[in-house]
Amino acid sequence: MALNIATLKTRALTAVVFVAVMLAGLLWNFWSFLILFTIVHFGCWYELVKLMKKIYAEKYLKYCLLGLVYITMPILMMIDLRTSYLGIDCTNGGNILGTANIIYDHFVFPFVIFPLTIIGAIWINDTMAYIVGSLIGKTPLSKISPKKTWEGTIGGVILSVIVTGLLFSNLDPGIAIRGFKYLFSNVHFYVIAALCAIFGTMGDLFESKLKRMADVKDSGTIMPGHGGFLDRFDSLLFAAPVVWVYVKLFM
Repeated sequence: MALNIATLKTRALTAVVFVAVMLAGLLWNFWSFLILFTIVHFGCWYELVKLMKKIYAEKYLKYCLLGLVYITMPILMMIDLRTSYLGIDCTNGGNILGTANIIYDHFVFPFVIFPLTIIGAIWINDTMAYIVGSLIGKTPLSKISPKKTWEGTIGGVILSVIVTGLLFSNLDPGIAIRGFKYLFSNVHFYVIAALCAIFGTMGDLFESKLKRMADVKDSGTIMPGHGGFLDRFDSLLFAAPVVWVYVKLFM
């Protein structure tokens, strides 16, 4: 699969705007977080109803109700994960980095660490899978999504685990100056990244199956180059419940 520069530019431009909106919603405060995921919830629900109407026609209502659970539970879990955070010992306030760390750890980072990790891992996996698959992809992953390749999928998972793990496992801003061994300070985030990449891909394939059954290319058109809400959040709907269970059991 050849790398389409024009498509990549469109996707990149849309992604910049999308990331800015997402980060504002995630980081501003609890209400912005709640509003953001309420919009995501109803956007996904609206698009799912349209797909169900095309697939099941007269019997679509009962599938829409099942779909409501499919969409609602992960969103509620993301909101719950916003209140779950690691017990970080912030005692190094004797310098500028340490003071910044205390402010960051106590007032910003703890409340968004897991949602940010999930979304970051999914974004990195999607981007890397697309790039790797475009450059060296030859072996189709599934008939459901012909453009996906094993090479791109594996490359996306590996790079997502590495990049996400390095970014989110190091909770201390001063960690970069303390030596290489600290780069792997929290293995949980590597596990979460792997779960997000694997189950996120499964979510993407599931939505691709629905679109194929409905005979549509995208679930919506709100994001040029990325499709609709379901196209953008299908991975999160599968990954969030798995990460929620992992966090509750092991962290």
